[in-house]
Amino acid sequence: MKLLVVEDDKTVGHYVKRGLEEQQYIADWVDDGAEALRVISAGHYDLIILDLRLPGLSGLEVLRTMRDRGLTMPVLVLTAQDTVEYKVDALRAGADDYVTKPFAFEELLARIEALSRRPRQLTAQSLRVADLVLDLESREVRRASTLIDLTPKEFAVLEYLMRHPGRVMSRTLITEYAWDYHFDPGTNIVDVVINRLRKKVDAGFTQKLVHTVRGVGYVVKG
Repeated sequence: MKLLVVEDDKTVGHYVKRGLEEQQYIADWVDDGAEALRVISAGHYDLIILDLRLPGLSGLEVLRTMRDRGLTMPVLVLTAQDTVEYKVDALRAGADDYVTKPFAFEELLARIEALSRRPRQLTAQSLRVADLVLDLESREVRRASTLIDLTPKEFAVLEYLMRHPGRVMSRTLITEYAWDYHFDPGTNIVDVVINRLRKKVDAGFTQKLVHTVRGVGYVVKG
């Protein structure tokens, strides 16, 4: 496997690169976000180990740009940023795993091995449940070819539910995804958005796709 280490701390960068090479990996190292993007685009790497705090471009910017360009190789974030907010942002931006510093090198190796065993697959450009289609690029939603006009929050909630079709998602999980904790969890905003989605998605159709599981949460299923 050919790996790229993106780390601005020279001590950590050299340490990780040397440790990987001792395990018979091919490893390169860069210490700048903009340079990382350049070599990732040209280097045919199997896996990226990415710090979040970088000069040039932040790790999140590197990650988002990679995914926007259709680069699908696994990304393991290795960072001192250990708050839930940083983890959620990185995973939503397209990270496959997240390790915080200080770290045990054996754990890092184990996570690399686990990621390398995952089957490669192209990132889906759209989500579909029955005749409901959500296009992740154009951000359009259609049911039976009819365009449905959604607000950004309605789109985010529907996207989250359609990423987990048939699985009941709690209000807490939905709010963490769509609102990033930035509102009072005691409000009924999720119920309001779900009710609007139900009217827009299911109105006029015999088959209902947006369902409430009382006392548990919400689910989209055909």
